[in-house]
Amino acid sequence: MAVVAEPRATRRGGRNARREIRTDRTTKMLPALKRRLPLVEPMSQEQVEKIDNASLDILEDVGVIFRDDQAIEDWKRAGADVRDGDRVHLDRGLVRELMRSIPSSFTYHARNPDNNLPFGNDHSIFVPMTGAPYLRDLDDKRRGPTLEDLATFHKLSHICPAIHSSAHHIVEPMDHMISHRHLRITYSSMKYSDKTFMGMTTSPKNAEDVMDMCAILFGEDFMETHAVVTGNCNGNSPLVWDEVMLGAMRAFCKRNQPVLCSPFVLGGANTPASTAPAVAQLNAEALSALAYTQVVRKGCPAIYGHYLSTVSMASGAPMAGTPEISLMNFMIGQMARHYDVPWRTSNTLGGAKTFDAQAGYESATTMMAVLMAGANYIWHSAGWNEAGMHCSIAKFVVDAEQCAMGYRMAEGIRWDDFDEALAAVRDIGPGGHYLGHPHTQANFQRAFFMPKLFDNNSIEQWIADGSQEITERALKEAHAMLAAYEEPKLDPGVDEALRDYIARREREIPAVEALNQDY
Repeated sequence: MAVVAEPRATRRGGRNARREIRTDRTTKMLPALKRRLPLVEPMSQEQVEKIDNASLDILEDVGVIFRDDQAIEDWKRAGADVRDGDRVHLDRGLVRELMRSIPSSFTYHARNPDNNLPFGNDHSIFVPMTGAPYLRDLDDKRRGPTLEDLATFHKLSHICPAIHSSAHHIVEPMDHMISHRHLRITYSSMKYSDKTFMGMTTSPKNAEDVMDMCAILFGEDFMETHAVVTGNCNGNSPLVWDEVMLGAMRAFCKRNQPVLCSPFVLGGANTPASTAPAVAQLNAEALSALAYTQVVRKGCPAIYGHYLSTVSMASGAPMAGTPEISLMNFMIGQMARHYDVPWRTSNTLGGAKTFDAQAGYESATTMMAVLMAGANYIWHSAGWNEAGMHCSIAKFVVDAEQCAMGYRMAEGIRWDDFDEALAAVRDIGPGGHYLGHPHTQANFQRAFFMPKLFDNNSIEQWIADGSQEITERALKEAHAMLAAYEEPKLDPGVDEALRDYIARREREIPAVEALNQDY
């Protein structure tokens, strides 16, 4: 029989409940995503082994250049064949042996233990974009960023439940000298969020400074056995690792902190103009760096990384959201699982100049692919636009909500209320509705994801509400989020120690050197 709706004053659903959902400012971080959907794996086992063998052939026959004297000495001691001064030829047996000591999983430890994250295998985390030299601000104006703008993004990272990290230089603080920025960026990451974060790898010494600041925050001994920060080291495709990245890699590995070993791939420009051979080259580059981390410190955590785009053969510009990028993500996921190591990819990338339909399509296509590929470290998950040249506040908050939607999808089907919900079918019967049923009232918030930033009202209601497009709605939401932000205070003693360290290092770095490097 049909259920009579509860009186308006006592109903838990309806307009008031929907309004509460829209205005909810809950900032509790979602746990690390535990994926329960089948993965997309387009390669057969024979094809996985074909890529593996091709990559190892490249490492043995072509070799990889390590432009770093220390790395060359390390490889010689490890038994590698070094020719022509800096070209390292790696025997496949040596590579396989070194790869076996990389942990397949570990836990990221945040300064707030509630925000610790299991990582690897079937766990994934979302990390916002980094490295933008411009931003689109709270007025959607494109301009150069400041340290205050960086703090704004770190605050938003802290607030957004599906974002698991405050990253590091989401935008470049152009109002600070280049050689001092890494100190201020790291402090901002630590101060405005108590989630895990990334550490600057812009030079070996900068990476060491980050390690010292992490030791102040977490303790030197704690870092010896716990992952607290992530570094990223980009290769110069094809087949080159340079002194800056290798020195920074060593700084992280020596302190037992995970580093992303990331070939920088522009498909068709610095790889063959074909999907499978491009993955074979990328895989060789990643393997060479992953293996080197174990030469530096056996057993230290390392992550199979890459930055992945294809190049327009008409203009030479990098592209995002293309079919081949999705296919390569599926393939790289299979290769990382073949070696039993966690892997990183890039998310919500786009080349659009504003937060328009192109930006949305590119980002959505990429997100679907990386989730179905089973990526663990899902970087550049919020804000990226204009091929990474700017971070958009409007896109940042919408991307973060999209990550929450992707998170819900990848969790898979819930069965916990199956019998209860089926009982409602008997209660309602033919011709009724479920809106007032106790099961609906108890479960409406979790049953179906309800985006705050998408408008699903009638056009009449949309016009009555001011005809707001997505950018305007997103900026309005960002203002409200920042107004409600509460800083997770650092321990006063730790804060003082961090500030003292920054002040000392800024005195030690010659001002003339810094000024000469400034723009």
